[in-house]
Amino acid sequence: MTLREVLAAQARFVTISLDDADAYLANKARFDPSFKPFVEAAEACGANVTILSSGVEPLIQRALQRNGVAHVRALANDVRVSAGGWEMLFRDASDNGHDKRADVLAAANAGDSTVYIGDGFSDYDAAVAADRRFAKRGRALETYLRERGIPFTPFTHFDEVQRALFGSPLS
Repeated sequence: MTLREVLAAQARFVTISLDDADAYLANKARFDPSFKPFVEAAEACGANVTILSSGVEPLIQRALQRNGVAHVRALANDVRVSAGGWEMLFRDASDNGHDKRADVLAAANAGDSTVYIGDGFSDYDAAVAADRRFAKRGRALETYLRERGIPFTPFTHFDEVQRALFGSPLS
């Protein structure tokens, strides 16, 4: 099964409201506290931060709002919420439901230097297309890049990415 097929199938089992899903994620999911300082450092250096995700954009936007970075652009899938099960509304027809590589290439074609920070299966092609890449330790992207001899920097938290890209964290 493609990631797109898996996400569509999983979404059909979700029968709660978007508010309830958000409340659950707010309670259970860990948002890296060093992400906001990373965004601030990137913006102070003139860089744009965009989140590329195969997840659910309205939930990502809510998490960004809760964590003080609501202005960060997120490109992800949408969802049609129904008590009978959610329906994924994918960004494009790709196997991952969101062709992140196309977004990286569009930035590169616009003359931007690209840095990709990721962790999973849906990040493979986008990471390879970027000028520089960071892969979360112990996750699928790290293994993929290492096995192929593609240069990357491993990380656990965004403060490590911030130091690698911009030097010491802002005070």
